[in-house]
Amino acid sequence: MSVASMTGFARTEGSVGDLPGELRWAWEIRSVNGRSLDVRCRLPTGFDRFDSIVRAAVPDYCKRGNVSVTLTVTRAGTESQVRINRDLLDRLLALVQEVQERSVIELAPPRLDGLLAVKGVVESIEPEENEEARIARDKVVQAGLTEALDALRRMRAQEGDRLAALARGHLDQIETLRAAAAGAAATQPDSVKARLKMQVEALLEASPALQPERLAQEAALLATRADVREELDRLAAHVTAARDLLTAGGPIGRKFDFLCQEFNREANTLCSKSSDVALTRIGLDLKATIEQLREQVQNIE
Repeated sequence: MSVASMTGFARTEGSVGDLPGELRWAWEIRSVNGRSLDVRCRLPTGFDRFDSIVRAAVPDYCKRGNVSVTLTVTRAGTESQVRINRDLLDRLLALVQEVQERSVIELAPPRLDGLLAVKGVVESIEPEENEEARIARDKVVQAGLTEALDALRRMRAQEGDRLAALARGHLDQIETLRAAAAGAAATQPDSVKARLKMQVEALLEASPALQPERLAQEAALLATRADVREELDRLAAHVTAARDLLTAGGPIGRKFDFLCQEFNREANTLCSKSSDVALTRIGLDLKATIEQLREQVQNIE
């Protein structure tokens, strides 16, 4: 399986029927980052039955992301007709009057355009058609949905290939920095020893009564705290695990994001243990590279 991005866009359009009653339709699907799969539908009046169809189809193409699906429909050769839902309009007017009567201040009367903008007050009237024609039309429109989802999947896969290549580049950089950190860490015992010697000489001058055993214990503790071999080993293991994820493909975004947190934890510990300027700089470069990797991983499904 390939790596997929959560970002994508697809559009398909077509028509069904003959003039003057031709119906033109268009599907638009947009997807962006999301912690899980969230599907939102915008459908015209009379096509609400497609809501369940969309929600059942999208999970076959997307495992994560915020997916917005919009269907627009127009009829060629026929003038759109509307009607006013007078029952709803009357209830709104009665409610407005009740609020005005209870208010302690004088309220401005409602505007007609505001009342007509309330959902359900103005209803579109679809031309009547028989059941056989409706089923045939729905099949064509649903086929357009499948086509749009296929196009979205292809776009997300193409973007996923680009993200995977960027991620591999960052992993290469992390591995290079890890090797440099190992080289710098090899010189740490000498620098720790030199610094410790200076500190011990200063302490002995200030307090000659200090026991050599106590000084040896402190020296051993300082050397242990400065040992970064475990962090370097874990960084190498995380690089291997990340590459395995990219090879496996599929919905790996959450696992990869967790690995980035582990990468960052090791880099932080490396910096905190460092007693050498060169190693500290390498640790900071590691943190910057890991953050760049994490930014890319946020887009992976």
